[in-house]
Amino acid sequence: MSTEAAVDPSSIVVWGGFALAFVFGVVASRANFCTMGAVSDVVNMGHWGRMRMWLLAIAVAVIGSNLLLHAGLVDLPKSIYQRPTLSWLSLLLGGVLFGVGMSLAGGCANKNLLRVGGGSVRSLVVLTFLAISAYMTLKGLFGQWRASWLDPVAIDLAALGLTNQSLASVVGQATGLPAGTALMITTWVIGLALLLFAFKDRRFRGNATQWTAGLVIGAVVVAGWYLTGHLGFGENPETLEDGYFATNTRTLESLSFVAPTAFSLELLMLWTDKSLRVTFGIATALGVIAGSLAWALFSRSFRWEGFASFDDLRNQLVGAVLMGFGGVTAMGCTVGQGLTGVSTLAIGSFIALAGILAGSAATLKYITWRAERD
Repeated sequence: MSTEAAVDPSSIVVWGGFALAFVFGVVASRANFCTMGAVSDVVNMGHWGRMRMWLLAIAVAVIGSNLLLHAGLVDLPKSIYQRPTLSWLSLLLGGVLFGVGMSLAGGCANKNLLRVGGGSVRSLVVLTFLAISAYMTLKGLFGQWRASWLDPVAIDLAALGLTNQSLASVVGQATGLPAGTALMITTWVIGLALLLFAFKDRRFRGNATQWTAGLVIGAVVVAGWYLTGHLGFGENPETLEDGYFATNTRTLESLSFVAPTAFSLELLMLWTDKSLRVTFGIATALGVIAGSLAWALFSRSFRWEGFASFDDLRNQLVGAVLMGFGGVTAMGCTVGQGLTGVSTLAIGSFIALAGILAGSAATLKYITWRAERD
């Protein structure tokens, strides 16, 4: 690699994203990190271990990301999550449909990436249909429906005196506190509340695998913001304007796995199109698979897996299509909104997350009820 390529911000962002996602893949595989599994544990067994791990990751992501913002190292209000237009219907409905889809498919986009690394051909098929559905929602038929019927149902926060969607902005406006003070108060109240809830359970404190995974996964989200929002920010040699390198949204990003699957499929299908490049999102999707594969080989848990039955195939494909549409419509998945979006304190991210959890819990209860009836 030449010296110029070695210092190219795009290369730093892409390879850095791959490395972060590789760590994510190893840690998530080792700890069985899965949001759908966490919801299932709570709904069906009343067990909160994996849910506490996920909430701990959120706490770390919230605190770390907003400390970066407070220090002036990243500009989170420029992310897609902080737009002053709150498309609440898209976020809520998209979240619910994603939650339904991940429960039918037995796991979210992240979990299916992990399973592919572990040898699941079933998850590879699921991700393919998810990517097609997501691409259709970004640029195709589903996208027309989304843009025409859902996105216009929105609240203009600028008309209410808010410049972005951050809960800290709401706190600042309501109390009259300076922006920096409101940010730190909101960050620490939410972050510490989640930390206390996670660690108040003795069994969770004694499970080093789970709490270590929560800390590392949250830190990876923070590092993603720093990578794309600080190291990947600079002057574009073609336009001579400052901008963000190697991100699909052309602004700072962190981990999210629905739209990147669509962009990965697009790159594979249009490989000779010189306008397309490997981006941070694509690199992170590949990194999760690679990390999961590395863990599967190390732990000798790699095994080929297919569909159990026709009913299994049907449920998985329906779930994949719902996740693709819902994930793009809600602007993220359990990681994209549940960790990355929430880490910005965006109101819309909390709406999307509530929809995901509600849709998943309701679907899991229905599946359990139907199984008991049969």
